Amino acid sequence: MTENSARTTDLDVVGTWVTADGHIRQQLLPNGRYDEARGTRRSAYTGSYTVTGTHIDYVDDTGFTATGDVRDGVLFHEHLVLHREG
Repeated sequence: MTENSARTTDLDVVGTWVTADGHIRQQLLPNGRYDEARGTRRSAYTGSYTVTGTHIDYVDDTGFTATGDVRDGVLFHEHLVLHREG
């Protein structure tokens, strides 16, 4: 069995994810880019992301890296808990 065939299918994470208080809104775009707003600060963080199974690796445009995991429809991104909008 090859490595790729053993891996689970990558999760579709495209869309807007938001914290319960609405303060943080993370848009995961279909082109592998993300745009995160914090409060009234639009595009506070931007960068690229890749999905492997249910795991997300982020690379901010400044070079900062972060990770996230989707479990039961909830995105756990470092210390944040985000739910899909809509």
